[in-house]
Amino acid sequence: MIGLGTILNVAAILVGSVLGVLLGNRLPERTRVTVTDALGLVTLVIAALNIVALNDPAFTDAVGNAAPLLIVLGALLIGGIVGSLLRIEARLEAFGRFVQRKASRSSGTEPKSRFVEGFVDTSLIFCIGPLAVLGSLSDGLGQGIQQLALKSTLDGFASLAFAASLGWGVAASAISVGIVQGGLTLAAAVVGPFLSGALLASITATGGVMLLGVGLRILNIRQVPVGDMLPALVIAPLLTLAVARFL
Repeated sequence: MIGLGTILNVAAILVGSVLGVLLGNRLPERTRVTVTDALGLVTLVIAALNIVALNDPAFTDAVGNAAPLLIVLGALLIGGIVGSLLRIEARLEAFGRFVQRKASRSSGTEPKSRFVEGFVDTSLIFCIGPLAVLGSLSDGLGQGIQQLALKSTLDGFASLAFAASLGWGVAASAISVGIVQGGLTLAAAVVGPFLSGALLASITATGGVMLLGVGLRILNIRQVPVGDMLPALVIAPLLTLAVARFL
């Protein structure tokens, strides 16, 4: 059944969030901050592992040894400009506030800023990673849901930890996951067979750099507008195609 992996992922986030909120009320603030910091550090590690895709043989064979980093840089710059003009980050935050109003009975007296922070940050974390892209492609191509099943397990534990600190906004990120991964799964059924290893590596490496920004946000080092950079995930494979064609 195509789409089963996304359904499983959404369910894992919802269950983890509920458990996290219930557990969070029993944890002191210092413990919740420590848990969130630990997840921020792990996010940086995952980002570093994804950036290794810059050295993927399929990527370097297609565009040369020097081009992958320039492609990722160009994608982030162009994507950031496009995203900022479209105000994607602001729209994500506005959508988070909208969801909070609709779920006011569940969120109770939870501060708006905390709800929006939980929604935006975890939406980016759960939607940007390579497992979200590759798993959705695999699901859409009918190759199984193993990658999304693994992602569901990771997201379930992560949502539990995040919700213990950030509250019900984390549960709302299940909406983002459903929309993004569901859309990617449907798209994979149409264009997936035409994506080469080089194109997938460009998406993975670009997503890794963006995850660095998410990690910095979680650690409260700098509020990098990662949402505005989301178009880079589309621009990276387009630049890869353009460079490969002219070599």
